[in-house]
Amino acid sequence: MTALILAGLGKSYDGVETIRGIDLEVAAGEFVVLVGSSGCGKSTVLRMIAGLEQVSAGSIRIGGADVTHAPAAARGVAMVFQSYALYPHMTVRQNLSFGLRNMKVPRDQIAAQVAHAAEILELEDLLDRMPHQLSGGQRQRVAIGRAIVRDPTIFLFDEPLSNLDADLRVRMRHELARLHRRLGATMIYVTHDQVEAMTLADRLVVLDKGRISQVGTPLEIYERPANVFTAGFIGSPRMNLLDATVVGHHGGDTLFEVVGGIRFAKACGEALHIGDRVTIGLRPEHVRTGQDGDGIALALRVEAVEALGHSTFLYAHLGGVGEFRAKLDGHHAVPVSGALTLYADPARILLFDAAGQAMASGTY
Repeated sequence: MTALILAGLGKSYDGVETIRGIDLEVAAGEFVVLVGSSGCGKSTVLRMIAGLEQVSAGSIRIGGADVTHAPAAARGVAMVFQSYALYPHMTVRQNLSFGLRNMKVPRDQIAAQVAHAAEILELEDLLDRMPHQLSGGQRQRVAIGRAIVRDPTIFLFDEPLSNLDADLRVRMRHELARLHRRLGATMIYVTHDQVEAMTLADRLVVLDKGRISQVGTPLEIYERPANVFTAGFIGSPRMNLLDATVVGHHGGDTLFEVVGGIRFAKACGEALHIGDRVTIGLRPEHVRTGQDGDGIALALRVEAVEALGHSTFLYAHLGGVGEFRAKLDGHHAVPVSGALTLYADPARILLFDAAGQAMASGTY
């Protein structure tokens, strides 16, 4: 069963269109993550699903019912916000039960649902504490518990981990993944954090300026970005995107020249003519220190080094091109301002046409 259908969804403010023609189907039990840069519209889409923002165009169907203009309370969804939004004068138990009490749910049912949520989130020992007595992670679990007690059709999460420190974010990510497996519930999650997006999602929805740029599994989007925006957005450090021109053909390969004079041959899979302009994409981790076969030599001047022990990030200048990012496994003692030659495998290079759309470019 399809839990959610967005058809031509749009939003305008004072005549300015901010969300444009969003079409998306979410299956029951699926964990879908909306990701994109700040201002792309991901939280606005979530708030329209929740009924907190009016829809300017298109429709929203939840469980087969048209809820486009239904009030928030009638949609059967529960939203967890970036701020915990707990009532400071209420205990954890009272915070968990507040919504149900307002809905006039019988006391015994409220007690059962609160106990169930507390057991799932390991809050049993905290039920009589006040919010100021809780850690950030515990407060966020209480906020999630308020959603669970309502037994919603869909859980909506609006950057729920952004106020937590790095270590707690990791633990809460694991708890959310475990919660999804345990409940089997439909979850729609908004974040700008790529690690959250890649590790939590069954499917990613990449948004760019109010439109869907690409939908797919995290691995599909990482390995086969549909366009230059997705290619440059997904991945950290982000993909190197370089301008190139077709300069010839040899056998079944097309010959390319990157700005700066670097040439390479690659089986393209599409007809290109001499003089055609393309963009090539190369992930930072798809370069190596030793030449192997027909690797493309990249003469770099290192400008910054981030040594993380398990890997080394290099930020360098590629002659004639500009900034270039590389990620090497393990520790590498690379001097800043020093010269370094790295090598790229042509098979790892992605190609995008003049309009920024992905081209058939062999095996990634």
